[in-house]
Amino acid sequence: MHPILLKLGPFTVYSYGAFVALGFAAATFLIYRRAASFHIDKDNIIDLVILMLVAGVAGARLLYVLLNFGYYRANPFEIINLSKGGLVWYGGFLAALGSTIMYTKLKKMEFWNTMDLIAPYIALAQAFGRIGCFFNGCCYGRDGIPVQLYSSLLLVIIFILLALRQNWRKFTGEIVLDYCILYSLKRFGIEFFRGDNPKIFLGMTISQIISLVVLALAIPIFIKKASKWKEKDIVSK
Repeated sequence: MHPILLKLGPFTVYSYGAFVALGFAAATFLIYRRAASFHIDKDNIIDLVILMLVAGVAGARLLYVLLNFGYYRANPFEIINLSKGGLVWYGGFLAALGSTIMYTKLKKMEFWNTMDLIAPYIALAQAFGRIGCFFNGCCYGRDGIPVQLYSSLLLVIIFILLALRQNWRKFTGEIVLDYCILYSLKRFGIEFFRGDNPKIFLGMTISQIISLVVLALAIPIFIKKASKWKEKDIVSK
């Protein structure tokens, strides 16, 4: 483990925070460059990405604290200490999703189109974050399995697939729904190799249960949207 990336006197750069910041910077830059092709104002998308980051970190931390409530009840000042990690992705995703719904309504932006732009780069930012987890020693695997690195590799693959798919999407919402499905499948499988998450129901972790819920929601929505596109395509022919 290398939780501290750099230390210069009183100045400390933590591996986890550094890689999360790198992931956010890379994702923001690529989203900004791609925004015009989705007919989205670049200033609006930067404001939205920053909002998603703030809401996402808050939501991810909140869920982590709730899942480890006994520790944080005894150590309340540790709640704001993010230097050692302690974020649950699904909590962050739900908070970021809620903030996106509100922002797109406020700015009269098309929600599904906006999420199709952002979705691949969420996976890219996560890939950076998992490398930070590896150096930090959190989100570890059983029997020394470097599950963080395997997770990062799978997220890079998801990013590449979705980024390529952006050029050939058939309907709005296709890319973000693909992300929800692929990420949930990835997360459900990788949890079997995690050594830090307890099993709470039918031998599954909380993240596996949430993954099943996301799949149960995303797949029917995808099928419904795809069927509508096919109907329109048939009519147009």
